[in-house]
Amino acid sequence: MSLWRRRATITSCAWRRSDIMMKLIKNTAIILLALGVVLLTSCTVQVQISDNGEGEPIFQTADDENSLKTSKSYLDNMTLEEKIGQMFIVCPEALNVSENAETAQAVDTVTEVMRENLEKFPVGGIAVFGKNITGAEQLPRFISDLQSSSKYPLFVAVDEEGGNVARVANSGFFNVASYKSMAEVGKTDNPAKAEEVGRKIGFYLKKIGFNYDFAPVADVNTNPDNIVIGDRSYGNNPVTVGKMVSAQLDGLHKSGIIGTLKHFPGHGDTKDDTHSGYVSVNKSWDELKACELVPFISALDKADTIMVSHITVTSIDKLPSSLSYEIITRKLRNELGYNGVIITDSMAMGAVADSYTSDIAAVMAVKAGADIILMPESLEKSFNAVLNAVNSGEISISRIEESAERVLTLKAKYKII
Repeated sequence: MSLWRRRATITSCAWRRSDIMMKLIKNTAIILLALGVVLLTSCTVQVQISDNGEGEPIFQTADDENSLKTSKSYLDNMTLEEKIGQMFIVCPEALNVSENAETAQAVDTVTEVMRENLEKFPVGGIAVFGKNITGAEQLPRFISDLQSSSKYPLFVAVDEEGGNVARVANSGFFNVASYKSMAEVGKTDNPAKAEEVGRKIGFYLKKIGFNYDFAPVADVNTNPDNIVIGDRSYGNNPVTVGKMVSAQLDGLHKSGIIGTLKHFPGHGDTKDDTHSGYVSVNKSWDELKACELVPFISALDKADTIMVSHITVTSIDKLPSSLSYEIITRKLRNELGYNGVIITDSMAMGAVADSYTSDIAAVMAVKAGADIILMPESLEKSFNAVLNAVNSGEISISRIEESAERVLTLKAKYKII
């Protein structure tokens, strides 16, 4: 081979290697750029969720007249089954009706079976728990899929009190505001701090897709042996607790989130846990009004919903409060004058489930005056029991419509429907 041809061959090979290298560099740059865009997008989402709503406009609820008008228009076009459905909030697992909702495998996506059962049992809401949260992208998508699977817009609720009970903040998937405990906030005796808690929590819940927070805790923590409330409460002073829960509700409302006062008529002076079994309070109604009921009464006009516990007030009734007509209707509704939505605590808790089957407990709760039955052990049995009770005349249709209208009016107020 001549020297010239040899040099030409070497030059040609070098040029090819250079060309290949340039292409590799170009392709690598494109890949890195694409990854950068993805990461930038991801970071942007996190910033939007973690900026705590500073400077965000205050959510404006619909006025009472229009809310009622909207609810009536929905109610007029609903079947009896759909009206009854508005009275149920269940966990996602309950939509696999062949299984016990408490022991079923955790659900984090909407399946075809769940869609079919949501059509068959058109519940008014879903309560999400930590086991249903498996990622920052998964949760908003899960909530969106639940909403799109329902004929009527759902309450999507969560226990996000702040502190130890905060399903979203404690999941580890979101860069959001978190708090050591509400007791620590309560020590400030500054309602502005509690309002800030409500606003920040409400902001990130709204961003993710929630519309209902099972908070604040209105219990007065007067029993040092209390194993279930403790530092979830703002403290042991009923006046302070009243100011703080009222302010926390204000904060939630500013973010467009429905709140609830819990656990009526007060779980603070107990040492046992209604999750596990029977719990009683041996105080008179007047004694309760002097302490446990103070926060509920002080925030009554702001309370979108009140959650009734399974505590038995032995001076008033032998039944758990959630099943007691004396507590729900005669005391809370009539004597205290509460006109909002009354929701039971979870009906799968031991204080109810150990003594009553799902079907019996559901009918008792409706007859007692509850508007929403929360998380029965069996959706199918509870739903059908209420339906059968209406068809047999044990429960009037007007009683169902009364609760369904309250629920729909609340949804209209917060522009869920």
